[in-house]
Amino acid sequence: MTLSLALAGLWGVIANVLAMIPSKDNHWTRAYFLIAVGVPILGYVTYENGPWIGLIVLAAGMSVLRWPVIYLGRWLRKRI
Repeated sequence: MTLSLALAGLWGVIANVLAMIPSKDNHWTRAYFLIAVGVPILGYVTYENGPWIGLIVLAAGMSVLRWPVIYLGRWLRKRI
C-alpha cells in the first residue's frame, strides 16, 4: 500500500471519529477542515496511483461528506 492510500484511509478514520462527536453547528466546521485536508490527499492519491484509484477515493470522500456535495449541487443548479 502506498503512503497516499494510507493517508486517505487515515482521513476516513478521522472523518468517522469526528462524525461521532457531538457538535453545535451540525459538524460544518469539521466538514470544512476535512475538505481542506482531503483535497491535497486526493491529489496525492491521484498522482501516485492513477486517475481510477483517485476517482474511487473521491467517491469514498463524497460518501462521507455527502451534505456539502448535496448543497453544492443545489447551488450549481440554481446558478444554471
